Amino acid sequence: MIKNFFQKYSDAGILFIRIGIGIPFVFVYGIMKIEGGPEMWQMVGSAMSNIKINFGYVFWGFLASASEFFGGIFLLLGLFTRMAAALMAFTMLMAFVTHLSMMDPWHVAVHPMELFGVFMGLVFIGAGRYSLDNILFRKNKQITSSIN
Repeated sequence: MIKNFFQKYSDAGILFIRIGIGIPFVFVYGIMKIEGGPEMWQMVGSAMSNIKINFGYVFWGFLASASEFFGGIFLLLGLFTRMAAALMAFTMLMAFVTHLSMMDPWHVAVHPMELFGVFMGLVFIGAGRYSLDNILFRKNKQITSSIN
């Protein structure tokens, strides 16, 4: 009985994950980096040097900041979820590599790796039923099937 309940409402679990991750990325991590401007973007973007990309730190930092802020918004809405999650996963992978290169304590370094796992999970499972992705793609499927 309980198993059936959780299976029936598994999309609610995906919604909880999207909300629980999206809110902090919009209102804490992302907004802080977006508002930080070019100085912050330079610092964030310098993480690319860990993979031997030694140019355009402001550009890379802006992309990482935008992926966190706008990616969080997209997660909350369930819109372009897989793409947003993929960009956020890459950002978290780079954060993890940066923490390792700085020899940060493991309890600090592992946090972005945990988030990497969550984002990769969302890449594979998508936004679920309670999302704009589902509404938009479901309408497109209905239109396409009615034409054929």
